Amino acid sequence: MNAQRDIGWRELARLIGPHLWPRDSLELRVRVVLALGLLIAARLVNITVPFFLKAVVDQVSQPSLAAVPLAVLIAYGAARLGATLFGELQDAVFAKVGQRAGRRMALRVYDHLFQLSLAYHLQRRTGELSRAIERGVKSIAFLLQTALFSMAPVLFEFVLVIAILLWRYPLSFAAITFVTVAAYALFTIVTTNWRTRFWREMNERDNEFSGAAVDGLINYEVVKAFANEGYESRRLDRALAAYEKAAVQSEQTLAYLNAGQAAIIAVGVSAIMIAAASHVVAGTLSVGDIVLVNAFILQLYQPLNFLGVFYRELRQSLTDLENIHGLFALHPEIEDRPGAGPLAVAGGNVRFENVMFDYDPRRSILNDVSFEIPAGHKVAVVGPSGSGKSTLVRLLFRFYEVDSGSIAIDGQDVREVTQLSLRRAIGVVPQDTVLFNDTVAANIAYGRPGASQQEVEAAARVAQIHDFIQSLPEGYATKVGERGLKLSGGEK
Repeated sequence: MNAQRDIGWRELARLIGPHLWPRDSLELRVRVVLALGLLIAARLVNITVPFFLKAVVDQVSQPSLAAVPLAVLIAYGAARLGATLFGELQDAVFAKVGQRAGRRMALRVYDHLFQLSLAYHLQRRTGELSRAIERGVKSIAFLLQTALFSMAPVLFEFVLVIAILLWRYPLSFAAITFVTVAAYALFTIVTTNWRTRFWREMNERDNEFSGAAVDGLINYEVVKAFANEGYESRRLDRALAAYEKAAVQSEQTLAYLNAGQAAIIAVGVSAIMIAAASHVVAGTLSVGDIVLVNAFILQLYQPLNFLGVFYRELRQSLTDLENIHGLFALHPEIEDRPGAGPLAVAGGNVRFENVMFDYDPRRSILNDVSFEIPAGHKVAVVGPSGSGKSTLVRLLFRFYEVDSGSIAIDGQDVREVTQLSLRRAIGVVPQDTVLFNDTVAANIAYGRPGASQQEVEAAARVAQIHDFIQSLPEGYATKVGERGLKLSGGEK
């Protein structure tokens, strides 16, 4: 994996913006607008709840009142229910937008990975990469949902509460509320930024463990053959021990963050309640006013408490997205040239002419190699291990570019045709037979997706393996296991 670095807000906007407002889907854009409307409605209804509560308290506290203020109580209950219903409807409407974003991001990441060069894939660790992608894709949906429908509502309601306090009550009420919220936000941001390094460390150690675990499971037969189960366990335990240390630090700093937030809220609530109570005693405010102020403050601090969680999760999600952003920063080393056309195969004549290539400048692999494979002929390339035999095939497929010289098929330089048409025209039986964890039929048909069962069986007959497949209990529907482990080397 590439080294992590902080992702900027502009980079974040470019990464998730197209998913929040998808240009190719009117339905999703309508859902975003409708969800925003429901959000505003929920907050406006929610802000009326303390007023109904004040009216109830003021009416029932009057000695001369004989009847229960039924209408006000019903309005109070309706307001609370309405705020909840609007909020749930907002989540339901926006759910498709968030899930579609995760789906598209996952496809975009994997499409990009398949475009990267073989050199990248030879050095990556599958488990580590898979784990990082999984966390990053989940972070996209979280950011879309919380950034739009958690952060914005808290700020909107905060402004409304401050405005109402300035309008109806002494300046000190709004001042105490503002100072408390500002202190809470500042403490949360500073502490969470400090904690981010522990979360990043957890991610890196988690990636290492996942990579080591997948490596061991993929190479199960080798592990068993060398009786190295204990060695693999110790290797995994080292990764888990590093993760444990980072996780403990993260949990301890989280406890510090939560305690500090609770202390700030407690001080703020106590201060404003003392101020409100003194005005009630002085006769300038009613009992209902102290209930209204308390309801406002608690109503504001409840989402404010979530704001702390949101910012913490936001920082963690941004950390998770760093790997995704780093992947998109990688560019394919092998790209189709402008104007490249499809390969036109006439006979299949292959010619290498003065080909020079090396993986590392310090170690030459191919030095002025020239040969021709006439159409319809069989040619064997013989040489010691490491002499470049597999490299010839990789260059023919354009997994790498030649340093100099050329490779042509039927007189067409492979650099002048599209990679897709080139690779579709070449069949290969690799030295290390790789099979997917699917049926025998699906693996045979992989060379031509969509091939009929008759075509699959015809290919098996040509390869003289049809009778063996028919002898299997499930025939062509037999599952071969991961990397074909259920088959022998010859069968693969």
